[in-house]
Amino acid sequence: QVQLVESGGGLVQSGGSLRLSCVASGFSLDWYAIAWFRQAPGKEREAVSCISPGDENTYYSDSVKGRFTVSRDNAKNMGYLQMNSLKPEDTAVYYCAVERGSCSVAGWFNPWYDYWGRGTQVTVSS
Repeated sequence: QVQLVESGGGLVQSGGSLRLSCVASGFSLDWYAIAWFRQAPGKEREAVSCISPGDENTYYSDSVKGRFTVSRDNAKNMGYLQMNSLKPEDTAVYYCAVERGSCSVAGWFNPWYDYWGRGTQVTVSS
């Protein structure tokens, strides 16, 4: 059974850090791009970052560039999102998603991924 499970969310003060994890089961992440999206209450789902299967490409939204770092460990079948200098506007449910192939510079931010996790809540207090 194909499954993605996120973890690592929680409540943190402004300026703090969190590290989100995404573990895949039922398939190998070796050939999949891993993307992170987030959705705040009343807002549309927003792309945050993407990393290609061999780390050859990484992309970030302007809102998180310089603060978030995406990474992966294919041996562990996991992806990560290190979030530093968190702001209240980063509060959202964070999802990982995967798509076979590399992150597309023209379309990584579109929600057209093959599999999605259920999300983990990140709350940043001011």
